[in-house]
Amino acid sequence: RVLIVAPTSREYKYMRTTLETFDSPKHNYTLICSGIGKAGAAAGVATAVAKAAEPFDAVAVIGFAAGSLDFKQGDVVAPNCAVYHDCDVPEGFIPELTDAYKLGGDDEVTVFTGDSFINAASATEIMQRFDCKSAIFDMEIMAVAIAVRDYAGAVPLLAVKYISDVPQSGHTEQSYDEFADSHSDFTPLLNRIEKLL
Repeated sequence: RVLIVAPTSREYKYMRTTLETFDSPKHNYTLICSGIGKAGAAAGVATAVAKAAEPFDAVAVIGFAAGSLDFKQGDVVAPNCAVYHDCDVPEGFIPELTDAYKLGGDDEVTVFTGDSFINAASATEIMQRFDCKSAIFDMEIMAVAIAVRDYAGAVPLLAVKYISDVPQSGHTEQSYDEFADSHSDFTPLLNRIEKLL
């Protein structure tokens, strides 16, 4: 039993259509639309876990994410690590918030989570601050990680994302919106989940 978390209604609609047409899935999937941002995503996952008749064996967050310059629009990425980029806490003071969270992806890349859209300047600043050369950016995954750890028995957590925009190459929120409108086939995301679980 796998809980699939779609933060936006558009991502939910695309994945629902994919699940309805997908041939012989390996797992029993439950799909929810959690809501956008850290609070919505964590609350959505905690609610789904609490209401489930049986425990989930894994959780997968899907949808769109911004990427650093080594990615291009349309890449499918399954990061192996998640970190808050907007958690301003003294080092070591609240490690359950500031420490990196291991994800079940097989790409050697960190997803940075924060309640803000990323532009070229903020992407560069985050990558410099965390001393990394490759990254993706979203608004939910680290919050889902904490909800999974605290409410779902720390089952495996995946994040599988389409790269919708690369802010450092000049993409804007309009680039994200245009890409999201034109990429409704989430089969590549579901195939990646099937491969990883």
